[in-house]
This record gives sequence, C-alpha cells and structure tokens, in this order.
Amino acid sequence: MTETAERWRQVRRMVNENRLALAAQAAELYPGVARVAGTDLLGRPEWLPATPLDLAGIALEWADDPPPPRTDATGKAAAHLVPQHAPGGPFGSYAAAVAAVDPPALFQNRICYRLLDATLGGAPVLTMGLARYFGATNLGHAVAHELAAAQDRRADGPVRLADLPLRAALGDPTELSQRTTLTAVTTLTLRRETGGAASFLLHWRDPARVNHAGGAYQVMPAGIFQPVTDEPAARHADFSLWRCMTREFSEELLGGSETYPTHDGVLDYGQWPFAQELAAVRAAGTLRVRCVGLGVDPLTLATDILTVAVFDSDVFDHLFRDLVTANAEGRVVTENGSAAIPFTADTVARFTGGGEPTQTAGSALLRLAWQHRGALLG
Repeated sequence: MTETAERWRQVRRMVNENRLALAAQAAELYPGVARVAGTDLLGRPEWLPATPLDLAGIALEWADDPPPPRTDATGKAAAHLVPQHAPGGPFGSYAAAVAAVDPPALFQNRICYRLLDATLGGAPVLTMGLARYFGATNLGHAVAHELAAAQDRRADGPVRLADLPLRAALGDPTELSQRTTLTAVTTLTLRRETGGAASFLLHWRDPARVNHAGGAYQVMPAGIFQPVTDEPAARHADFSLWRCMTREFSEELLGGSETYPTHDGVLDYGQWPFAQELAAVRAAGTLRVRCVGLGVDPLTLATDILTVAVFDSDVFDHLFRDLVTANAEGRVVTENGSAAIPFTADTVARFTGGGEPTQTAGSALLRLAWQHRGALLG
C-alpha cells in the first residue's frame, strides 16, 4: 500500500473521528483478553485490585537491561503505514512520518519509563526500565492507522487480524515486555463534600495539540510517566508515581509550564511551594490517592495506571482556586458554568456508555471509581 501525504493525514483524522468505534473493533480482535469494568480497555486479573490501593503501597522496581521489543514499527515493518510520496521521505518509522507530515503541537522524543511487568494484587509492584517516547508511538499509532485504513478499504464487514500484519505480529497487547510499553498516570480528581457527595473534572483533548486521543474527553490530570529532563539524575529522582501526578496537577489544572527550574536537570520538589502544599494535604489525609487498576487501550496500545485523587472540598478549592479553563493540551469541560461535573450514576453512565466520546481508559476509570465509591469517599 502506498499513500500520498494527504491520504495519510486523512487516515489519521479517521482515527480521531472514529476513535470509539475503532477501539471497540480493536478489542474484538482479542476475544481471549479480559476487559476492564465492562469497557473496551484490555486488562488482566492481576491488574485489578479487589479494593483501591494506597499509592504509597505500590513498589516500583528497576530493570537495568529490559528485553528489546518483539514488535516495532520501523523499517520494513512500517513501510505499508507511512506515506510513500511526501516531502521529507522516505520515512524509516511511523514517528518520523508524523514529525514531517502531520506534527501535533506537542511531539518530543523524550525519555520515559517503560513498563515491563505489573501486579496490583498481593504485594503490588510495577517493574520498569527506560525507553523513548517515539518507541511507543511507532507501534501504537501505527497499528491504529493500520486498522483505520483497512476498515476504510473493506466494505463487506469487520476487519480480521489476518488483514493487519503489524498488529498480528504484536500478539497479546497485555504482554507488556514484548513491546515498548509506556504508561500514563491517569487520575480521576474527585472533590468530596462533607456529606459525601462528589464532583469530578473532565478534559477535552484538542486534536491539533496532542498526539494521542485528540477529540475525546478524558479525566484529569493524565500524563506520561517520565522524568522532568533526560539527565541521569532526573531519571532516578522522578521515578515516583506521586511526583508525576504532582507535575500533572500543576500543568493541567493550573496551566503550569512543562519546563521546570532544575539544577543539573533535577527538580527540587522540596523547594516548590505547590508540591509542598500538595504533599502536606496528602500527609494530613485531606487528599487521598488510590490506584484502582491498569489497562491497555486496544486501538493505540496506550497503557494507563488508573488512579483516583479524593480532595476534601475546602482543600481542593484552596489549591485550585486558579483552576484554568484551558491548557496546553485542550480545555477543561464546564457545564452550566461550572467545571464540577457531578459524580453520580447518571453522569458516569453518560461518559462511559458511548453517549459521549470518552477515552477508553477514562471510561474504565470512571466505572471502577463508581464501583469502589464507598471505599473512596467513605
């Protein structure tokens, strides 16, 4: 298959415009893989704790020499998925084609933490190494493109795995070490009233600004698990789910910059007033942070650590008194002039049942949080 640059961009738009339908179709390609909370998010039993886990109870283990990925979208493997007639070509990888032909506003090949193994039952532990962002983009966005293009060509029914050579070579998407698996720490932020009622925040991701899940709603904040800089000292200092969450709260809720003041590439969280405030309310118990699961998006292979942050209302109102209406990746959703979306059965059903275009991981997280609402809000 050869494509012009315009046709290639058209298929990428099809991915964004038909994300939910394509994700559902991708999930059907894996009938033997478990689903998370009845959504299309793929998972494993050991990724779903029976009760929400305190974030502090999840161990992070380091792997110095992770195995090379079994499947990648570079060279010949990606040849049928990159434009053959476009300025800047030929392209050696899907990410190279994105950078030249259809670059989003945020697209950097930064160091990230690569997830190799995970269990959230018994003694919870996540095993990780290092990788680059484009390593995951090459495969995840290429297999999404492959499915969209195949479906567009096929008029007589759903696409089969046999029609998708790159995806077929991947195997089970939940075999984490077989590919470059980067994770996002995806957080549902709940504002809890004294009587137990709660509300949450939603983000609409602008397809012109982001490389993943543009045009869909998502809980917030959510961000790739990665160090502040590529410096070796930062890789060690930022190997913390909590520190990743702290930065995302600043960036997405307060519009903070992703460029931080560092010394030799390391951010001093102890000298950052917002980080100190956030840590203090967590220590005082007026902010509770829990993990409710892990899952893989069947369309793009994006892998999310699903967390919930429950703020007492007065604490939330103080910390986020300057809550933004828009940020570098999209806008904060408002209804009736308020960013506080009621955390109710009806609202959860609306944003997880196909009525609204919600990112697959966000749908699963909302359902899991609703299932565990007694433990989370009690």
